[in-house]
Amino acid sequence: MLLVDFHAGRFALAALAGLLIGVAKTGVPGFGILAVPLMVLAVGDARHSAAWLLPLLCLADLFAIAAYRRHAHARRLFGLLPWVLGGIGLGAITLAAPERAMRLLVAAIVIVMIALRWLRGRGAAAAAEAGSPGQAPPDRWWQAAGYGTSAGFATTVANAAGPVMNLYLLARRLPKHEFVATGAWFFFVVNLMKLPIYTFHGLIDRRSLLFDLALAPSVVVGALLGRALLHRLPQATFDKLVMALTVCAAALLLLPR
Repeated sequence: MLLVDFHAGRFALAALAGLLIGVAKTGVPGFGILAVPLMVLAVGDARHSAAWLLPLLCLADLFAIAAYRRHAHARRLFGLLPWVLGGIGLGAITLAAPERAMRLLVAAIVIVMIALRWLRGRGAAAAAEAGSPGQAPPDRWWQAAGYGTSAGFATTVANAAGPVMNLYLLARRLPKHEFVATGAWFFFVVNLMKLPIYTFHGLIDRRSLLFDLALAPSVVVGALLGRALLHRLPQATFDKLVMALTVCAAALLLLPR
């Protein structure tokens, strides 16, 4: 049943979700997926929880954009945008499908991408041992299509584009500040596109916005913590942590709710 009153226990879960979103957006991408099950428990409904998270995600995106505005490389995303729009459209059409089935599909997509990333990583390691430069290979159109469509679909049906985009940005071998800044711009634009979809389906209303307003301070605190954490993380540790959290995200999507 959808949450009727914001009693202390459920509100605490939602506040923790807000904190994790803030940390994810300005510090370590990947923590945000841990907020998804927490918000489901707080709200009591998976479909509504995705919509109720959306304004909080937009707020955290704004903090990340402001904090790392000098590091963003938005041009890297231009090739993805048409495919992302197609994925959002596909997700909007299937939003009425069983939530469990959609999450399993997103999990399967992420698992396949993790496997591909692992294979590409082995190839890059072999090239490095052979003395070849370690620059990221250029995108092929089918790679942009796969990442973009998957990210658009996953973000619409489950707010779960984070693992997909983390894999894409890891493949680009971006420095950590560019990684966070570029991802923030991407998700801010995509999340704004999703607002009318959720509103059309009646998933965002005055009550959900009041709930989000009460959670805003936890997002701000998380964003400040995330920024402090990012400055202290070595690049190699950042990459490994993002990858580990992406694997955890795939596992969480497979769990029943």
